[in-house]
Amino acid sequence: MTSMIALWLPILVSAALVLVVRHLIHTATLWHSGDYSKLPREADFVNAVRPLALPPGDYLVPHASRVAQAKTPESGDTVPECPLMVMTVLPSGPRTVLKGLVGWFAYSVVVGAFVAYLATHVLPFAASHLVVFRFVAVAAFLGYALALWQFPIRYARSVTMTIKATVDGLVYALVTAGTFAWLWPH
Repeated sequence: MTSMIALWLPILVSAALVLVVRHLIHTATLWHSGDYSKLPREADFVNAVRPLALPPGDYLVPHASRVAQAKTPESGDTVPECPLMVMTVLPSGPRTVLKGLVGWFAYSVVVGAFVAYLATHVLPFAASHLVVFRFVAVAAFLGYALALWQFPIRYARSVTMTIKATVDGLVYALVTAGTFAWLWPH
């Protein structure tokens, strides 16, 4: 069995490499350029919503706090012309790249730490590079990609966008696996 302390270097290095790869995927390729569609009559929508001063958060429109309430005419579910929306409102003002980078690094450290925890209970101290790579790749893929599929199932989010994010998760898992295999204690 391998100690978690012996795996902090692969955890941190893989998190840094995943951050670099993620940045390259999102800035140097067109892979995600079509993820979001432009809202028809966007200016009209923005002008209509701006006076509401919506606080940042996630919203379901129309909102029904109970299933029985969702079946009432007031909820909008029975009105065919009422749009159904799942909407995330972000804070107003400029968005900083640094906050996103720090968040992704922290997320990657957490995924790496869980992967390392699992690996310490399954892989021996001097496991071969291939055994480490295979185990870590599967575990990291679970952490980076599997939960994404809840969103198209529950909220009708784009399957295409989810497939792209799953492929990204596979790339991140392979980077993590390669790093762990390279830095696994022998």
